Amino acid sequence: MHVRFWGVRGSVASSGSNVAKIGGNTSCLELESHGHRLIFDAGTGLRALGDSLIKSPPVKATMLFSHLHWDHVQGFPFFGPAFMPTSELTLYGPGADGEQLLQSVLKNQMEPPNFPVPLTAMRARMDFRSAVPNRVIETGPFRVTPFELPHPQGCIGYHVEADGFRFAYCTDVEMTLESLRTEVGDRLAGVDALVLDAQYTRDEYEGRVGPPKKGWGHSTNVDAARIAKAVGAQRLFLFHHDPGHVDTQVEDMAEEARAYFPMSEPARENKHITLG
Repeated sequence: MHVRFWGVRGSVASSGSNVAKIGGNTSCLELESHGHRLIFDAGTGLRALGDSLIKSPPVKATMLFSHLHWDHVQGFPFFGPAFMPTSELTLYGPGADGEQLLQSVLKNQMEPPNFPVPLTAMRARMDFRSAVPNRVIETGPFRVTPFELPHPQGCIGYHVEADGFRFAYCTDVEMTLESLRTEVGDRLAGVDALVLDAQYTRDEYEGRVGPPKKGWGHSTNVDAARIAKAVGAQRLFLFHHDPGHVDTQVEDMAEEARAYFPMSEPARENKHITLG
């Protein structure tokens, strides 16, 4: 199972030389195994992923959305394979009504005055479905289990099994080790790689630097590390970096996290890992 990060930033994209090492695109992550592909979220990182995929058509992928806040869908209008009639995309919206909600959100963001090209211009075969918590999705070698995460307006985490390895994607979640729900902990237990929201430092979260961030839907680097250790994860990738954090700040946050869980590192654009 191959994992590649295409967008690791949260809330809004960032640019400039001071974020180039970590990356400034919003959430997008790819899993590939035996020619089958999962894509998690459609932030601005999706554009570069699409540019890579159209070099070897036809494109076939399953897209899994954690939630539909803007930074997780805004890359979709720029996803090249969606305009190709040879592409086949299965898109899972979060929740019981995810099928209708996802299609509506993608359609609305491409209507005037937001965008000049409508969703109907996309010629790919698109099959919209719902990612219902605890209802397993099986595609190719992947066994995917969605589960609920605490976030304003809700969010879905994804647990993936393939090739004898386990992976968990948990963006946009506000939790500490003390508030970790049993059903979430069970999904994270013993995973080989854990991608977990770590947008804030403790000082930012508590309001010692700037306004307090409690209730904003995101976790701290320290809490992410403590959770990774408690659930027995093998590796932790700190994710959804704050748009105001430059490379050195993100690296410092990862260093602080390693004091609690040595296998912590920041998620970086174009970072590629292989499980197995």
